[in-house]
Amino acid sequence: QVQLVESGGGLVQPGGSLKLSCAASGSIFGVYVMGWYRQAPGKQREMVAIIGSGGRTNYADSVKGRFTISRDNAKNTAYLQMNSLKPEDTAVYYCNHRKLDLTGYDYWGQGTQVTVSS
Repeated sequence: QVQLVESGGGLVQPGGSLKLSCAASGSIFGVYVMGWYRQAPGKQREMVAIIGSGGRTNYADSVKGRFTISRDNAKNTAYLQMNSLKPEDTAVYYCNHRKLDLTGYDYWGQGTQVTVSS
């Protein structure tokens, strides 16, 4: 069992920045991938960024060059630095912990609201 606690969401003006944090606790062992996903009202949840155990990353095309995902394994924490925010970035952002074992089990945070508006 993995518990994910997110923080850092809020209201920001277009062009501004936010940094989301995701603190994991519980069964943090083995090889796993951390990720950030988002879902806007009436839209499907989408992958924003993922980071593997070795630090390799992948980003949605819509956020490349603006967002940076990182992880601090010693602190069991993942981050999403969001720069040059746009109104279309407005969504609930979810932290994800995916076990790279035979189950591929996913754990999710509760979600944190990010609103980009002038």
